[in-house]
Amino acid sequence: MSFNSFGRLFRFTSWGESHGPAIGCVVDGCPPGIVLRAADIQRALDQRKPGTSRFVTQRKEPDEVKILSGVFEDDRTDGPRTTGTPIALMIENVDQRSKDYDDIRDTYRPGHADFTYDAKYGFHDYRGGGRSSARETACRVAAGAVASAVLQHLYGDGVTIRACLVQMGPHKINRARFDWAEVENNPLWCPDPVAAKDWEEKLDAVRKAGSSLGAVVEVIASGVPAGLGAPVYGKLDADLASAMMSINAAKGVEIGAGMDAAALTGEENADEIRIKNGKPHFLSNKAGGILGGISSGQDIVARFSVKPTSSILTPRKTITAGGEETEIVTKGRHDPCVGVRAVPIAIAMMACVLADHALMHRGQCG
Repeated sequence: MSFNSFGRLFRFTSWGESHGPAIGCVVDGCPPGIVLRAADIQRALDQRKPGTSRFVTQRKEPDEVKILSGVFEDDRTDGPRTTGTPIALMIENVDQRSKDYDDIRDTYRPGHADFTYDAKYGFHDYRGGGRSSARETACRVAAGAVASAVLQHLYGDGVTIRACLVQMGPHKINRARFDWAEVENNPLWCPDPVAAKDWEEKLDAVRKAGSSLGAVVEVIASGVPAGLGAPVYGKLDADLASAMMSINAAKGVEIGAGMDAAALTGEENADEIRIKNGKPHFLSNKAGGILGGISSGQDIVARFSVKPTSSILTPRKTITAGGEETEIVTKGRHDPCVGVRAVPIAIAMMACVLADHALMHRGQCG
């Protein structure tokens, strides 16, 4: 299987399967001299790991990360520092229940990658999907924590990346009640306290019915300097779209006004510019902080839609690997809304893209 790596100068390669002994990644291109502790990576992983609330899969994985290479510490350093060599990170799987999938080993689950993996490779790992499982995203979050350390090294505390759910199923937040502080106050990463309570009730009902809901995740990077990204084939927004679209279950990505820009007039869509405190100041941000593929210094705003979890208890029509028509009920431990755990993954992928472009910018422009 090819294409297990993401990035150019800051690059990570993930490895492992959902029901294998371990998963992990190798991060390449991290500059030397950055303080990097396992605890820094663990904090990010703890936000993504399963079993943290009734609204996510109850698979009990501690997701404890081990740094196997790429850092060095002795009495001359103030903590473990990166050496500039590849950073290998490993996360053991401890709560696999492969027997949950025995009944469907030869039956394609609608909405999953079982059929397409078979079509491409002549084989698929029926135990939770193998490489196609959302379990792989723990590797991305670990790599994203390293990317965040790179951004801290380059820009201090200037860059902040946050994400939230702005829609669950057909139910959107009220932007007038948007409050980042509320994101930490509920298990659904919702910035609207009223919507959060409503979503909990609706998701409880969906979970008890054995069904699922989709969602929209919004991720915003503040404090990114102007100039990151390259015209034509190295556009910052193109790489962000690729990063978000690579997340499991993602079905659509938009930057700034996104699809709504098609309904605007030229006057409405133009982000006018003035001078404030001696610096360029934009009066709006329909462009999502990116112009011509290059960051403008405004907030970088991306959103992506996540489809409903395909593993549900309602019988669905499908076929077997032998070509027989049948029905399937997917049992086991599944997220009633995978968008909930996609929030820290979005933060990680944003960090990886920004770290990559920051290093490329430094390489070209100094």
